[in-house]
Amino acid sequence: MAKQILVTGGTGYIGSHTVVELQERGFDVVIVDNLSNSQIEVLDNIEKITGIRPAFEQFDLSERDLTDAFFKKYSDIAAIIHFAAFKAVGESVQKPLEYYRNNMGSLMNLLECMNKYQVPHMVFSSSCTVYGQPDVLPVTEQTPRKEAESPYGNTKAICEDIMRDYCKANEAINCIALRYFNPIGAHPTALIGELPVGVPNNLVPFITQTAAGLRDELSIFGDDYDTEDGTAIRDYINVVDLAKAHVVAIDRMLNGKSKDNYEYFNVGTGSGYSVMQLVKAFIKVTGVNLNYKIVDRRAGDIEKIWADTTYGNNELGWKAEKTLEETLASAWAWEKNVRGLK
Repeated sequence: MAKQILVTGGTGYIGSHTVVELQERGFDVVIVDNLSNSQIEVLDNIEKITGIRPAFEQFDLSERDLTDAFFKKYSDIAAIIHFAAFKAVGESVQKPLEYYRNNMGSLMNLLECMNKYQVPHMVFSSSCTVYGQPDVLPVTEQTPRKEAESPYGNTKAICEDIMRDYCKANEAINCIALRYFNPIGAHPTALIGELPVGVPNNLVPFITQTAAGLRDELSIFGDDYDTEDGTAIRDYINVVDLAKAHVVAIDRMLNGKSKDNYEYFNVGTGSGYSVMQLVKAFIKVTGVNLNYKIVDRRAGDIEKIWADTTYGNNELGWKAEKTLEETLASAWAWEKNVRGLK
């Protein structure tokens, strides 16, 4: 019988791609999502890609009783991949309490149920924001965490601490935190991709929506950073590569290969690109010109960060494979498909 994996936030951007990769590896998937930043139609498109419709439950994991009732109903879960969280840096600066309550409450409810219902494994969606603005680049897993630049980043750091401490107190619980850099792109079928509800918080949906004519111009937040062209630098990773890293992390725990019952890994490409480089690469790949303007820096943003992926590559046996050009082309194919463009 196929092992059952719970994917929280599984109709979201990274979650949906991970569901596809899990199903293609033979896992049985159940999704929990409150649909606050995703759409139920994603299930149809997952089914079109894999031929399998995942089980789905709609509720909020910060509701303790509902979370407990879920685990009573689904008694065969072998592992959890936890994506469900609020994730907009700028919004977290404006609404800190919502971010702390949701992001930490949902994790603690899951950990409690893992212990109660004997679900031993969790992969946690963490972030390179835990490093703050690092003194030395690229960042390794040994790079000291710094005070977060935003409440969002702080929730990720605190959630890592909660898992670490819980794993110390409960030897039967195993957690792996994957510290993502910047996921972009879409599935090669163009059936799933990044479709934010309302105003996007990430760069690439802004780029593709501007290219598609939904927005008059792209706002670039700051050109006075200490970088070659003055715009912020990030490590952009293809979302399918990132999804595959979660499957590898699940396999690591299920096969007893973890070196400790709490581990963490950087998941990036090892290369940094500036916002302006990304915009120019998109124009070159697609042939679509973009109107853009420079606006003030955005609260909570850091100047530059990219990963040293050596440790994660060696330990997990995983490596990002897709090029930036291929990734941007997939994002544009997805946007055109969603908007009915040719």
